[in-house]
Amino acid sequence: MTLAIVALLVLIAALGVPLFVVLGAGSLIATHAAGLDPAVMLVEMLRLTSSPNLMAIPLFTLAGVTLARGGAPQRLVQLFNAGFGWMPGGLAVVALTVCAFFTAFSGASGVTILALGGLLYPMLTGENYSKRFSLGLLTASGSLGLLFPPSLAVLLYGIVAGVSIEHLFTAGIVPGTILLVMLALYAMVTSHRIGIPRHTFSFAALVAAARAGFWDILLPVGIIGGLLGGYVTVTEAASCAAAWALLLETVIHRRLNTRAVYYGVFRETCVLVGSLLIILGIALGLTNLLIDAQVPMKMLSLLEQDVHSQLQFLLLLNIFLLAVGCVMDIFSATMVIVPLILPLAQHFGVDPVHLGIIFLANLEIGYLTPPVGINLFLASQRFREPILGLFRAALPFLLIMLVWLALVTYLPPLSLWWKKI
Repeated sequence: MTLAIVALLVLIAALGVPLFVVLGAGSLIATHAAGLDPAVMLVEMLRLTSSPNLMAIPLFTLAGVTLARGGAPQRLVQLFNAGFGWMPGGLAVVALTVCAFFTAFSGASGVTILALGGLLYPMLTGENYSKRFSLGLLTASGSLGLLFPPSLAVLLYGIVAGVSIEHLFTAGIVPGTILLVMLALYAMVTSHRIGIPRHTFSFAALVAAARAGFWDILLPVGIIGGLLGGYVTVTEAASCAAAWALLLETVIHRRLNTRAVYYGVFRETCVLVGSLLIILGIALGLTNLLIDAQVPMKMLSLLEQDVHSQLQFLLLLNIFLLAVGCVMDIFSATMVIVPLILPLAQHFGVDPVHLGIIFLANLEIGYLTPPVGINLFLASQRFREPILGLFRAALPFLLIMLVWLALVTYLPPLSLWWKKI
């Protein structure tokens, strides 16, 4: 009977029923089977509302939506292209950097691919980059900024796992930068191999682009400096980011008017945040039921039979999380999987902050893996290319990311360097 119910829930999810409906149905069925009052679900939702960092999610989302609608992507492309376009593979490096920057603020690779794909793709092909390389680069770039402040994925992990978000943001800077450098080096080597010409550096063009993008760059510099320096909390940084983004696009650049803000920006923000909070509340309720049913302890007892070292555990964890990334988006996986693996990781001596970076790195790769790799679907829609072709185009980037995942997993100092300062 239980297997039939699970199969039915998986089926309706595959048919496109909203995730919160599937999770809610599963939670109610599990509650009934356990003989519990459904009110236990509401208790977990009440705990969610008392989280001190919860307000950071809508505020950072508001900042990202405002920047996207106000033309920040175009200004950043001009600025980075003027500054780095003279390098070997300069435009490809610019595409990687801008996508990473914008994903960190938008909180989702979909926004990056849809907002920047149409701008960067013709620029890359116009520079004689092959269609396959250009599609692979843009498809892979959509999730590059997930470890950088103020990523919503990091915020969610911190809230669900009960880990310091400031520590997570600090821990993600070095691994995220290493991935960006690895992909940039690959792009530079590829550009040199196929003979992409370099651009002549123009100081005048750099000054003009810097004037246009100066105020945009102040935002990430201020947030990262404030968080790392301990001057602001995550919620305070989110409030400043939202206020600055609105001031930037309505007063300084004047790309948005009052009507656009109220009926466009606020509406899109409310839809994004509302859907996320619904899923978060229901998922935490379901997780609470799984913990009451001692699912983590049963998983631990199974692992203890065959796993005897931290190295073995991390290897199995990566295999498991890569499989999860193939079928779940990063937000759903964070809310459902993290509470289950956290006690297992603690048993094997894995630092919770290090676990967070490993988890997010795996799910970042999951954006590129079928059958539910969100980057593949969004890129297919944006560029009107078959998903299988996009997967083949992104495969070199995916292999580099797997090497990076091994480095992040088995070299904890890359994530925990700040503890020695």
